[in-house]
Amino acid sequence: MLSGAEGALYGAGGGLVVEAVVTFGRLHAWQQARHVSRVAGDVLPKLGAYIDPPADSLAALFRVVLGCAAGWLLHGELGGMLAAVAVGASAPAVLAQMGSARTVTEALQLGTTPGVAAEGVPGAAPGSAVPGAPNPAVPQSASAVPGAPGASVASAAPASQVSPATASGEVGP
Repeated sequence: MLSGAEGALYGAGGGLVVEAVVTFGRLHAWQQARHVSRVAGDVLPKLGAYIDPPADSLAALFRVVLGCAAGWLLHGELGGMLAAVAVGASAPAVLAQMGSARTVTEALQLGTTPGVAAEGVPGAAPGSAVPGAPNPAVPQSASAVPGAPGASVASAAPASQVSPATASGEVGP
């Protein structure tokens, strides 16, 4: 395991590596455009058309800071330098995933039975339900018709033909 300072340092390095790759991509595009323009006899494109120093510098700074933060936050989970660099390189995605994760307590408060509506879940539409579960806002007669709005796979067949194993998604005999 890494210390907090090591995780932060290596994470920042991962963010810096990604920013270097992005900058190289922009420089390479500029180089290719210059070659094409030179062969065609056109005016050569300026570097400023491919790199915007103030905006790119600010984006690089934030990418390094996010890499540093991700490395520090996850230092106890990281087994080595390469893992910390990888976390720093993917910091925006990792931190967004951590920010949207539900805790066990939140998941239990939603209910323990499958098909419970996801009321109160941040970002969920009002009345939205767990995917594949019948919509409680749609009357049972409407959801029993295949292709009807709110119809689920399990409710498309009569109740006598659906076994509990098939309704839960398991393969039947």
